[in-house]
Amino acid sequence: MALTGLEIYKQLPKKNCGECGPPTCLAFAMALAAGKASLEACPYVSEAAREALASAAAPPIRLVKVGPDSKAIELGDETVIFRHEKTFVHPTAIAIEVGDDLPEAELSARLQKVASLTLERVGQTYRPDMVAVVFRSGDPARFKAAVAKAAQTELGLMLSADDPAVMAEAVEPVAVRRPLIYPATAQNAEAMVELAKKHGLPLGVRAQGLDGLATLVEKIVGLGHRDLVLDPGRPEASARLADFTQIRRLAIKKRFRPLGYPTLAFTAAADPGDEILEAAGLVARYCSLVVLKACERHQLLPLLTWRQNVFTDPQKPIQVQSRLYTVGQVTPASPFYVTTNFSLTYFSVEGEVEASKVPAYILPVDTDGTSVLTSWAAGKFTGESIAEAMKKSGIEEKVQHREVVIPGHVAVLSGKLQEASGWKVVVGPREASGIPSFARSRYGAPRA
Repeated sequence: MALTGLEIYKQLPKKNCGECGPPTCLAFAMALAAGKASLEACPYVSEAAREALASAAAPPIRLVKVGPDSKAIELGDETVIFRHEKTFVHPTAIAIEVGDDLPEAELSARLQKVASLTLERVGQTYRPDMVAVVFRSGDPARFKAAVAKAAQTELGLMLSADDPAVMAEAVEPVAVRRPLIYPATAQNAEAMVELAKKHGLPLGVRAQGLDGLATLVEKIVGLGHRDLVLDPGRPEASARLADFTQIRRLAIKKRFRPLGYPTLAFTAAADPGDEILEAAGLVARYCSLVVLKACERHQLLPLLTWRQNVFTDPQKPIQVQSRLYTVGQVTPASPFYVTTNFSLTYFSVEGEVEASKVPAYILPVDTDGTSVLTSWAAGKFTGESIAEAMKKSGIEEKVQHREVVIPGHVAVLSGKLQEASGWKVVVGPREASGIPSFARSRYGAPRA
């Protein structure tokens, strides 16, 4: 169990120097017990105290890496229950299930499809993270061959086989890829732990319910292995959501170490639509790795978009880089628009400029990822800031005119911007949807 604030305080130097951040050692001890401070912040703590306080200083949920360090998929290491408290750190990994019982041609086609799945949305690239090869054929050689094929992709690997002998045979050639092997159960724990330790692999642990899971984890930790990913094992969707919620609460609020690990789940729904909904619920309720069968682009896009939204820092909106962008085959006579670097705002403008079929330049001004009206109200989207961004972008060397189009909602900036930049300011439409008609009427017929 985690140490209390008073127990931690007894181990501290009691200098009350404030160099750690909090004004007193007691305040620092309370922050450390709550997982809101690091022991490294105290410059005077003794080595003996550091060793005694190691459990309190460790993160409530262990960080587990799947794959080699250069391409590791990081699971766990979360410190809050609600993202507005701080933020969620490591997005839920999405693995696509591949059964070794598939015909060879179908297996190859499925792996190729999964490996090539790349989705673009508002400047973000989405793709699955892993391939989960499941032993269903009953033939160890076939499982080994399927694993070898999956290893040819650049995705992370998860290998699922209850028989440690089958797992040992399949994992040997791909151990350098550091796959997640699964499952360690009450029946095979010793052999699976030995295999995981031999190759330095993360281990998936499965047991029915939280009590059984905690007991099995303690046994495995006692055998000397700690890179674990937990599966509570109950198939009912409502039960699993409850289990994952309890695991997160016990790990963070109670510092219950046997459950302080990332989690995984296989979806149970047969219908792809239902499966995506089930996976979305698991993403929202603290599942670190979701394994699903659906692998079509139109099925995965909503799930990956939802994941991105859940794991976006609520204090830091999605932004695009503040630089000059072009749409179409621009010329020195092409119009020049400015907007903010809030991702949704920029891509709304870009899409409508594309729809106008009038090639143009677009400059998203750095407003810390806020929208036009919000950034104007906050003093981040001003005549001076726009003029400075224009100067840095090099737009003066790109066009032969001196005309800049600003959003209609901030027409009030016209005078200041013209004074600061020396450019003629044109007030554009209030909404991005008005850009096509505005561009055609002001800048001529659309390109062919």
